[in-house]
Amino acid sequence: MLVPSPKWLDTGDNAWQLAAATFVGLQSIPGLAVLYGGVVKKKWAINSAFMCFYAFASVLVVWVLFDYNMAFGPQWFPFLGKPMLATSAAFTLGQASVPAAASGMPAMAFPMATLMFFQFVFAAITVIILGGSLLGRMNFAAWVIFCPVWMTLVYTVGAFSLWGGGWLASAGAADFSGGYVIHLAAGVSGFVAAWTIGPRLQADRDQFPPNSLLVTLIGAGILWLGWNGFNGGDPYFANADAGAAILNTNVATAVALLVWTLMDKMAYGKPSIIGAVNGMIAGLVAITPSAGYVNGWGAIIVGICAGIVPWLAMNKLQKTSFMMKVDDTLSVFSTHGVSGLMGGLLVGVLADPKMLVYIGTAKDAPGVSITGLLYGGGPHQLMLQIEAAAFIIAFNAVMTFIILKAISIFVPLRMDEAKLKVGDDAVHGETAYALGIEGE
Repeated sequence: MLVPSPKWLDTGDNAWQLAAATFVGLQSIPGLAVLYGGVVKKKWAINSAFMCFYAFASVLVVWVLFDYNMAFGPQWFPFLGKPMLATSAAFTLGQASVPAAASGMPAMAFPMATLMFFQFVFAAITVIILGGSLLGRMNFAAWVIFCPVWMTLVYTVGAFSLWGGGWLASAGAADFSGGYVIHLAAGVSGFVAAWTIGPRLQADRDQFPPNSLLVTLIGAGILWLGWNGFNGGDPYFANADAGAAILNTNVATAVALLVWTLMDKMAYGKPSIIGAVNGMIAGLVAITPSAGYVNGWGAIIVGICAGIVPWLAMNKLQKTSFMMKVDDTLSVFSTHGVSGLMGGLLVGVLADPKMLVYIGTAKDAPGVSITGLLYGGGPHQLMLQIEAAAFIIAFNAVMTFIILKAISIFVPLRMDEAKLKVGDDAVHGETAYALGIEGE
């Protein structure tokens, strides 16, 4: 007699994790691909979108070869798992687990293949977000090398340390869905990479109009709703906390968009759709580290902070003469780095112990949760959040610089001046819009 699956597999949980992973994948392909392709100057639309597609593909290959186990496999060092293949039938069809973190959560109810794919889409979007700092000048050959190398040497360390049962997780630092592992890492690494590679042409820095705001909005919309899988999938179960995380995500994002728009109106006299998109992104990022740990009021507070602090970082801090020396094309430093850092610190302040990620039995009730400063937890959790942030910032900054300097030995990091003037046609032999061409 045949059965469709082993007893440990819950079809609802498996279906939700696969769906959540697909939502997150859509954030990158086509989400950020069309957002980047629409928000840049027309001559860089193809190159910007292609950077996303290449990153997505290259990360998946190294993920199944060795990176997955470096991020979520058996512990090798306090900050890294053992690099091993994740390709066998026995491995991919077996019950999912994170060996170094298994004692802190219920047994997963889906196969390892599902967990691998779910965590892959998080890994892929990290380097794609990072790429937003580098649009309009990075040599594509250097990007080809950078993506798999950065993923292997940098991302896996942060992921294992905070999610894979590594030293920061063991200490008690919390990152619900990637405020530190993904967004702070991408913001810091992107800023360092932008400084190392050098700026766009001055003409592009002075005048860089979006070639299609409507295309940009399509990407932004996919990003917003795709985030339901981002934060809703991270309890690893289709449970009550997954629903709360999704609701919190959308509440915080809506508030951040409204507050950012108000800030634009007060500062510049007009509400800006680009500003609203940046506010949306800041809200999504800021709620990510706490989505399942805060209650509804916490989500609103996170949204208000996300509409103010990253706005100030983008519109004031990044416009100082010192910060302008670094050409961060899409201000990833502010929308992801600052937002991720702020959101991670707010975990230590706003986390409500009544927000249970996993429900305890009669023996160990109430379950798994985090207690912030406002709920009687004292400064302990906040100090852990600061420690984790400091590690991610320092490690990402140093390693990104070293990787890029090593790559520069073999290929230039920046395109030559001729390609920078022409754009897509010179780099790829293609253009985004066949307008004004006879017969097209």
